Amino acid sequence: MGLLSASQLALRAVRCYLSPFPASKSWLCTKASLLGDQNILLMGPPGAGKTTVGRIVAHRLGLPVVDVDDDVLEKTWRMPVAAKLAAIGGERFLEEEGQALCNFSASGCVVSLSGSNPLHTASMHHLKESGLVIYLDVDSEDIIQRLTRMKVNRIVGQEAGVSMRDILRYRKQFYEKWLDLRVLCGTGDTVEEVAEKVLKAVERYQNHAAETYVSTRSDSEASSNHKTYFSDVVVEGLATDGGLYVPRNGFPNIDAREWLRLIEMSYPERALVLLEKCIHPLDVSALDLRTMIFKAYGSNFASESVAPVKHLIRNQYVQELFHGPTASFKDLALQLMPQLFAYCLPQMCNYLILVATSGDTGSAVLSGFSRLSGADTHRTGVLVFFPEEGVSEIQKLQMTSFKEGNARAVSVRSDFDFCQRSLKRMFGESGLTGHLAVEYATVLSTANSINWARLLPQVVYHSSAYLDLCRDGVIRFGEPIDVCIPSGNFGNAMSAVYAKRMGVPIRKVICASNHNRIIADFIATGEYDLRGRPLMLSHSPAIDILKSSNLERFIFHVSGGDSRLVKELFTRLDRQQSFQVAEPLLGRIQQEVLAGWCSEDDCLAAIQSVHAQTGYLMDTHTAVAKVVADRLQDGSCPAVLCSTAHYGKFAPAVFKALQIQNIPEDPVEQLKKLGSTASRPETHRDMMRCLEDSGRRGHAVCQAEYGVLVEEVENMIHDSFLKVM
Repeated sequence: MGLLSASQLALRAVRCYLSPFPASKSWLCTKASLLGDQNILLMGPPGAGKTTVGRIVAHRLGLPVVDVDDDVLEKTWRMPVAAKLAAIGGERFLEEEGQALCNFSASGCVVSLSGSNPLHTASMHHLKESGLVIYLDVDSEDIIQRLTRMKVNRIVGQEAGVSMRDILRYRKQFYEKWLDLRVLCGTGDTVEEVAEKVLKAVERYQNHAAETYVSTRSDSEASSNHKTYFSDVVVEGLATDGGLYVPRNGFPNIDAREWLRLIEMSYPERALVLLEKCIHPLDVSALDLRTMIFKAYGSNFASESVAPVKHLIRNQYVQELFHGPTASFKDLALQLMPQLFAYCLPQMCNYLILVATSGDTGSAVLSGFSRLSGADTHRTGVLVFFPEEGVSEIQKLQMTSFKEGNARAVSVRSDFDFCQRSLKRMFGESGLTGHLAVEYATVLSTANSINWARLLPQVVYHSSAYLDLCRDGVIRFGEPIDVCIPSGNFGNAMSAVYAKRMGVPIRKVICASNHNRIIADFIATGEYDLRGRPLMLSHSPAIDILKSSNLERFIFHVSGGDSRLVKELFTRLDRQQSFQVAEPLLGRIQQEVLAGWCSEDDCLAAIQSVHAQTGYLMDTHTAVAKVVADRLQDGSCPAVLCSTAHYGKFAPAVFKALQIQNIPEDPVEQLKKLGSTASRPETHRDMMRCLEDSGRRGHAVCQAEYGVLVEEVENMIHDSFLKVM
């Protein structure tokens, strides 16, 4: 089990062929180059403290310091910078400043740039070649206060009638265009504290090897000789020993003053700052990450807030995670993950993404990968397996509407667990993966929540929910909230646990199950028992899961990274269909999470009750969370319910809950009728458009046999890649 699979061997062989350097890109950074002949270039607006911070950093590192204003511009022009600006005006000043910088040459120095340098493209290209550009991202209010004390009321490029806030907001796009590293400065940070952050950022950049990943099942000592980087785990998905990848050194902790900076930011801005801290810039550059994030969370979301938090009733709030193109929370990860995946791929292979879904993941994966462009669309294929009787009619129509291009959904006459088990078997069979790699130059990967790039973006929306409550005055930063999550595969709950580790004051993560209450029973007893336990269909099919993949990451987390224990427990689960954790570990589990379950009748009753009281229409999964939160949450702090899907995806169950008769047969008409019933949330535009375009079409259905699913994989490879070739 500890050996590389044939597909992973093929993948790494391709990487070695492409470049004599490791695919992880760690060759880009060495101590000699970074602290030897390379410069450290400090960038930011006027008043950011670049000059003072630069002197402190240079002193600490024993390096020469260069201030562009004093040491370059004034010596070149033989007059003060302010006098030059007054003499020639802003536009000509920028050009002459840029020309002076194009002739600048230095190495092994700390260089404090002027606030306007980043507005000149040619000079910044020249400067960037000489070293590492670090953006001092200082709060605008702090900047304005400092400039007021310095009696500066206008800066370069600021026209009459334009406020200082507006010009600072305008300039930010240029700083983010050129940065290699961001130093997020907390409100009120001293120059000494900012200098310390700069030094830590440089150390982080230099020490790429510290941000590697390990399997939940592998001995960290034994795996320390082999470095697995972010780009590796994104492409490989499942670890070679059957475990799940996690960061070797855990999550970064963000201090309170930095969190306060995020409160007024938009969702994409929050995502950018948080993911920059979790993804090393040598794996994904800051500029490329920004491009991906702003594409992922743009006009494709119906709400400008992306994941807004709305008051529901009493001290309960809902975070609406369904405004993406497929109307489920999966879009929050799967509009970004395909871009990360394509970015990390070697150029010489085809990749087939295999996905098992209990409902929402399938359409979200198909949507996300369909938005790739250029060569990426010709070397990535997506094949989704879903249970024929285990998803809603609307979910089925969404998935089967993808018939063009390299994307396909196939239903299976079985349940989700069979689909997921079959896919894991495919990844583990070296004969199959080797055959696909050798015959078709095709490597298998996955976009399920076992893939780290699927789980990581979900940390952002839990963080964003807390920040929204702070922004809206519901709480002050530092006050706790509880989060209640309808949970099946445990990925959503795990991402909330990780958000807590980063510093979000989540008191309890509450896991809500339907009558397939495997997680609730495990949290209560410490026993995970699949023996004689059939999967029961429910009104909340996305959590109709018995084998919760991300529970493995959770046990790794609460056991302090005990990979031997994790391997022992999950090997026992595979072989004996059950395991029991010891009492001390169960105690730690119960300190982290609460769990409960909800009957089908209680689920429908909650939908009806909330609608009658507030006019708000919940989907069935949100209703499961509502019931469990009512039972387990004491009301002493706000509770955020994760609303994981739009009510329209489960229209028949919602009609039943509201006791509405004469239900239209056509799904589009069903949505229209429900939309006229609910005062909020609004009808989902993208889901309606998808159903209007798709109509009722036939789709592929296969028998619940492993060999049949393998045939579908080979057929998909033929259709996706061989025709293109």
